[in-house]
Formats: sequence, C-alpha cells, structure tokens
Amino acid sequence: MGTSPDAPNFPRRNRIISGLSFGVVVVEAGEKSGAILTAKYALDQNREVFAVPGNVNAAKSRGTNALIKRGAKLVQTVEDIIEELWPTAPTLFKPPPTAPSALPELSTEERTILECLSPKPKHIDKISADTGLTPAKALSVLLSLELSGLVKQLSGKMFVRV
Repeated sequence: MGTSPDAPNFPRRNRIISGLSFGVVVVEAGEKSGAILTAKYALDQNREVFAVPGNVNAAKSRGTNALIKRGAKLVQTVEDIIEELWPTAPTLFKPPPTAPSALPELSTEERTILECLSPKPKHIDKISADTGLTPAKALSVLLSLELSGLVKQLSGKMFVRV
C-alpha cells in the first residue's frame, strides 16, 4: 500500500486489525505495550479479548495478567478460543437438513455418534462419554463417518457434524 512500517503507524494499523477480527489474543505483553493498546481497541470495538497467562514475576507478563484480571478470557489451548467464538462465527454455508431417511445406511454406533454431534466442536473424550463408546471405538466410528462426509475432524481431536 506504499506505507512504511514506522512506529507511529502501528496504533492505527492495530486499530484496523482489531476491528476486522472476531477477537484479539495477547500472548505476552508488558504493561505499556502495543499489544495492550490493541486489546483496548478490541474492547472499544466490542471484540473478544483473550490472554495467555504468564509468570507473575516477569515484566513481559504483567500486561497479559492484568488483562485477565480485568476480564479478558484466559487461554490455555486453541480450543478455548474456538469454544468461545464458535457460536458467533458466521455461517459460510447452511448445511442441508438431514432427515433420518436422507442419511445413508448407518450402523447403530454411527447413528449414535452422529446424533451426539452438532456444528459446535466436541472433543473425543466428550463424545465417548456421551455415547458410552470407548475412545478407540468412537474414533473408529468417527473415521467411518468422516469418510462418508458426515463428520469433520478439527485440530485437537475435536469433531463436528457436517
């Protein structure tokens, strides 16, 4: 765009970036850092603010820890972010309604797992607990459903119904 990456431009750039985003994740920041300023912009623009906690004695963690203290969502894994943003993410396409008769011939276990899933990600351990299947058996059935195009695996052993 012809604009050089000069420090005076960072606040404007970061305000635009935070406005275009669903949320901002601050991994490490001192008390008066650009990341804290970006988090403030995100709050002003009604965006989610996430922060990764750090060592309470480290100067580079004081900003992120202060954000958490003031209400930023604590993040330990990417699943924490997905869980928070998933309900607000725009639907890129609306899946066709699936009546039981419209589904291909499914085994009892496949049908049980498919009924347990939704467009919201669910971890394999939760699927196993909800269906009563062992994690190994649930993974086997999920693979079959994924090959049929009915289920999609996300990172972190999370699954969604397609």
